[in-house]
Amino acid sequence: MGKRYLSGIQPSGMLHLGNYFGAIRVHVEHQDDAFYFIANYHALTSVQDADTLRRNTFDVAATYLACGLDPDRAVLYRQSDVPEVCELMWLLMTVTGAGLLEKGVSYKDKRARGLPASAGLLTYPVLQAADILSVDADVVPVGADQVQHVEFCRDMAASFNHLYGEVFKLPEYELGTPVPVPGIDGQKMSKSYDNHIPIMMRGKALKKRVMSIRTDSTPVEEPKDPTTCTVFALYSLLATEEEKAEMAAAYRAGGYGYGHAKLALLDKLNEHFGPIRERYDHYVRHPDEVEEVLERGARTARAIVRATTDRARAACGID
Repeated sequence: MGKRYLSGIQPSGMLHLGNYFGAIRVHVEHQDDAFYFIANYHALTSVQDADTLRRNTFDVAATYLACGLDPDRAVLYRQSDVPEVCELMWLLMTVTGAGLLEKGVSYKDKRARGLPASAGLLTYPVLQAADILSVDADVVPVGADQVQHVEFCRDMAASFNHLYGEVFKLPEYELGTPVPVPGIDGQKMSKSYDNHIPIMMRGKALKKRVMSIRTDSTPVEEPKDPTTCTVFALYSLLATEEEKAEMAAAYRAGGYGYGHAKLALLDKLNEHFGPIRERYDHYVRHPDEVEEVLERGARTARAIVRATTDRARAACGID
């Protein structure tokens, strides 16, 4: 039997290229004995409008299915459809030091910037640990900025096991895209920075977004360095080795402007995501198909999570 994968994605807005190359594509590659959930409990720390949360949750599910997730191979479910994770979270909190949680990067960052930080944000890593441990996951595919959460999870599981016996399996992490996907301003792509390119954006809106990618002021006729260009970096995520070499040579030769490169990138985006957008549109027209997948996934996940929670309850005396 292979390793069991578990990962979640927050429904905090329309998914973008960073989500696709950093998470979704990796998840679609690992579908057998894999559990992928839409983290709508987690999203409550940032999305506090009910209609927006419902809409975003559907969007994530439809996007995953459109990108090739097969519900006959992988389990796709809403986090809130498996409420036992919240009970498991409480059991883990009783063995987790407050000092550990105060080291959380997201929590520390908000505090450092003088922004209000909720108890939900402080205890966010405990709920993540409950998500992971509840399905006996072996591997958690993450970006480099999420490694800390898996390490926290291992610490919590080890603390619980030390007190109550070998209840939880200690998971490992697996890094996804090693280089952050750049946004239109050259920084890491993020909805919160409004520098993202949504997967489902198309037509004039997409062209405007691509043409607004920040570049330097090197004239068309001058040679350019592809290794420092955001347009080339994004193009490289979609192009073949031959296509990348051809564009790099055009950059270095001169006579090839950033506008030419942006149009080539636009063509690549439409070529790659065109079929995905068509499938997404199908699910928008047939939301009942998405709901059926989520309900089926929840039934599968909940049976496993219930067994894990019962094991943990019995270990600490709550039979």
